[in-house]
Amino acid sequence: MKQSPIIGVTPLWDAERKSVWMLPDYLDGIKAAGGIPVVLPLEMSEKDADRIVETCDGFLFTGGQDVTPELYGAKDDPSVVSSPERDKLERLLLSKALTSDKAILGICRGLQFINVFLGGTLWQDLPSQHPSEIVHRQGKPYGVPTHSVMLESGLRTLLGKETIEVNTLHHQAAKNLGVDLIPMAVAPDGIIEAVQMTGKRFVWAVQWHPEYMFKTDPDSLTIFSFFVKHCL
Repeated sequence: MKQSPIIGVTPLWDAERKSVWMLPDYLDGIKAAGGIPVVLPLEMSEKDADRIVETCDGFLFTGGQDVTPELYGAKDDPSVVSSPERDKLERLLLSKALTSDKAILGICRGLQFINVFLGGTLWQDLPSQHPSEIVHRQGKPYGVPTHSVMLESGLRTLLGKETIEVNTLHHQAAKNLGVDLIPMAVAPDGIIEAVQMTGKRFVWAVQWHPEYMFKTDPDSLTIFSFFVKHCL
């Protein structure tokens, strides 16, 4: 009998309070799919990172602050609130996880960071740089879908649908995709809402937040379950 996979979860960081924290929804989504979530430290040495990647069966790259624009050759937009601390951690962790071909799921910032790490760029502020009738930053309740996305490639195959309804909590998005990334979902306004990396066991990322929806939305739970399955 296979044991439940251990999944490392990148921590959230409150720079003002100097506090590492976590939203339980991420952990609950992993647990509901049969995985064991472990919140990772914000700082780690190369040696520690090697040990963590060896120990964990997969990694969830969570949402949060914006990716530092310098990492994709852009200047700061006034709307950007970045986190150099998270950038440093996630560059180290993602590099080693990809080298070891670990299963990876990115959510919101997770998609954006994976894209930038692989050489892609971002829309720094959708309202000013990519105006749309779609409001990509909804208010509460966060678990209620607000717009549709058209599915492609892996997600379309997995869910057996052409479109699904998703929630949305972001002001940035992937602009030009990084090396080996292909789109899996696109919003009606052309914004890329999900990607997968070719040539790897499992590297998927979504711009929406299935952790807020999985208790009532079967598609969201299916995404978590497919990720956890690839961690085994």
